Amino acid sequence: MLAGVWFACAVVAALLFFLGSTRAVVVAGHDAFVSPDLSGRAVLHTGPVLPDVRLDTGGVVGVDIRLGKTDATSVDDLVNRYALLASQPQGQVEKVTDAVQGMAVDAALRGAVVGLLPVGVWLLLGAQRRRELRSHVGLPEAVSGVVVVALLGLAVWQPWTPHDDPVQSGEGWESLASFLGPDVPVPDELDGIEVRGDVTTASTHRLIQSAVSTYDESKTFYAAAAAAAADLPLRDPRRGETVVAFVSDRHDNIGMDPVARAIADAAGATAVYDGGDDTSAGKSWEAFSLDSVDAAFDGLDRWGVAGNHDHGDFVHTYLADQGWTMLDGEVVDGPAGTALLGVDDPRSSGLGNWRDESGLSFSEVGDRLADAACSSDAEGLPVTTILVHDANLGAAALERGCVDLVLGGHAHVRAGPDRVVGPDGEVGYSYTTGTTGGAAYAIALGSKPRRPADVSLVTYRDGRPAGIQWVTLQTDGTFQTGNWVPLRYPD
Repeated sequence: MLAGVWFACAVVAALLFFLGSTRAVVVAGHDAFVSPDLSGRAVLHTGPVLPDVRLDTGGVVGVDIRLGKTDATSVDDLVNRYALLASQPQGQVEKVTDAVQGMAVDAALRGAVVGLLPVGVWLLLGAQRRRELRSHVGLPEAVSGVVVVALLGLAVWQPWTPHDDPVQSGEGWESLASFLGPDVPVPDELDGIEVRGDVTTASTHRLIQSAVSTYDESKTFYAAAAAAAADLPLRDPRRGETVVAFVSDRHDNIGMDPVARAIADAAGATAVYDGGDDTSAGKSWEAFSLDSVDAAFDGLDRWGVAGNHDHGDFVHTYLADQGWTMLDGEVVDGPAGTALLGVDDPRSSGLGNWRDESGLSFSEVGDRLADAACSSDAEGLPVTTILVHDANLGAAALERGCVDLVLGGHAHVRAGPDRVVGPDGEVGYSYTTGTTGGAAYAIALGSKPRRPADVSLVTYRDGRPAGIQWVTLQTDGTFQTGNWVPLRYPD
């Protein structure tokens, strides 16, 4: 009986805690507040300028999302960002889902504790004391107890306090197609979207129409590219080989993420390297880009560094919290049993420190990286790969014959693999991949890449890098694939 009482009280308390929960997260580049409910719908409150949006979640649990401040510089930029996020929403969906699941777990734990209270009181009183209390409780006492509970409930509810009806209560929901009118074609997958606006959003029809067009173009372009990537003529890994997909300089272009994952899958990759510059400024609103790359490469082994545009420590810390192994100047276990070394780009504001030492230049960090590689080699753990944002950071280690392969990005143009011979005949290679986001300078957001977008594939065999193959998505949606280039070493 006591177990049943605990369970019933715990469930009721947990449900009340859950429905009263709110969690602050960053969604779509906004400070946002997420609250669960039992409506079965996800409702996005965008503010006074743009219409609110809702759609079915496919279950009983719904969610209310209220967007706050953002770093967008104009409404046009904001709407275009929404369109691109809507075309590749998985990262944002997982983020909100994780927030709701976290609130559910917290509510369940609190409910379990609250459920113990009546059981504890029952046990502490004991059978004799309970009989004594029952003998002293008559009708007047029972009525008084009910009145006290009712008064306490009224004090919390305060129904006498006047509340104005919210403005939005007079506005009804309508389909996106109805909101835009018959002259704007709406993609089939948006049929379930409903919006709610007023006179302030009527003037934003042009922006919404543009967003729908951007959504459609982006969804169509990248979906077609991802489907085509599955049939690319890529080299199949041989027995005992491990393939690692190498991406860099994404610059917020989340549209390329499913394409990059499709290329990785087509090549049989089981791991991924991220060469940095996942963002354009390293700001917290750009977490949507990090959520996207994290979701795209879920299930693979993942290593990364921050680039010069990933200012500060936000990107490094965020990806590390998502389970990425972010390199910080120490040798770590790499793919296929290899030793991996790397460090964030020293030109990024707030980065470039060698552990606790600050103020080091680019060349000084490169020398420290070479020292670490050569020291590891002398201790019997040769470094097979150095992963950095700019391959020039690993030049000293190559020249000293202390590493097999240096991988970088930064230049947005593919180069290598270039063979480097060390002082005692050691052979290493330097390779720079192109921009995976198809970025022009630090800007990659758009309905398609602004320039050719690259993904490189690194093959490991017998504990060493064995070869590299590149794949390029052109701005017209066609692919080019390079030949697999073997990396040869002295016997």
